[in-house]
Amino acid sequence: MISTPGERRRQVAMKAFVVESYGADGLRAADVPDPVPGERDVLVQVRAAGINPLDKMVRNGEFKQLLRYERPFVLGHDVAGVVTQVGASVRRFEVGDEVYARPRDLRIGAFAEFIAMDEDDVAHKPRSLSFEEAAAVPLVALAAWQALVDLAHVEAGQKVLVHAGAGGLGSTVVQVAKHLGAHVATTARAENAAAVRELGADEVIDYRTTDFSDVLAGYDVVLDSLGGANLEKSLSVLKPGGLAISVVGPPDPAFAEQLGRPVLKPVLSLMSRKIRKQAKKLGVRYSFFFMRANGTQLAELADLYGSATLRPVLDRTFPFADLLEAMAHVERGRANGKVVVTLD
Repeated sequence: MISTPGERRRQVAMKAFVVESYGADGLRAADVPDPVPGERDVLVQVRAAGINPLDKMVRNGEFKQLLRYERPFVLGHDVAGVVTQVGASVRRFEVGDEVYARPRDLRIGAFAEFIAMDEDDVAHKPRSLSFEEAAAVPLVALAAWQALVDLAHVEAGQKVLVHAGAGGLGSTVVQVAKHLGAHVATTARAENAAAVRELGADEVIDYRTTDFSDVLAGYDVVLDSLGGANLEKSLSVLKPGGLAISVVGPPDPAFAEQLGRPVLKPVLSLMSRKIRKQAKKLGVRYSFFFMRANGTQLAELADLYGSATLRPVLDRTFPFADLLEAMAHVERGRANGKVVVTLD
């Protein structure tokens, strides 16, 4: 393990927020052992961590049959910080590098003073962004890019509907869709219309007064982050062959392949049978999407943030000690952009 003489003396234990039991009250502050980095890992002192709806879903056990975390485990999927140690096989990072990442599943843990991550999940932080801004980026930027580019293959001139365009994910998807040359519609509250138009939305539908399915039609792609009836109605605005992508489910058989657990295909097929049947009847497609950690893509996205082609959208920052309050703020569903906690 490589470190510098000036590295601050490591503690025996660090402060973290861990999932002790699944459920709304299952997250608590705790002192836990320092992470021990492997030969391919970078050890990062966390300077800021982003909060995502996924944190609530994992805390509540919504993926416990698919992602088998051994409790207690440290929660947190978005991180920005400074490298303090590197493993013997690490070549792309050095002690002192400022980095950001969305660590891979089963190795999450951003809600802590330190985190060890595989170097393949990490990228150098965009220099133009603060740690707080950088911590707001990884999960939503990777999700937007992978959904629109890798999965939907969005091209210039196509029409993309993004639900909840003022939210943490939606505000990023709107920007990426516009960067790709799409015509972008989004749902948002009227008071947020100007902000989402500034991000690139061409049409803004106030979901409180207008049913988007009454006014939109012929869309190539819908990115849904609400699920339920909203997802079902989204199918109706697609043109024949169009694609509805949901980040909240239900999971489909392809997700079993992504997890490397094909044995789950029959179960996920049953879970998504209704929505897939509805899509087939309308001549459109449905896909569940769960983003993947990817440091190479984060490095490419860093260039887009560095050139201000994309920009982070922050709602609020909280001190690390108030993480439970920050989680509650996100769960209330009123955040305009990302919520971030900061560490000294």
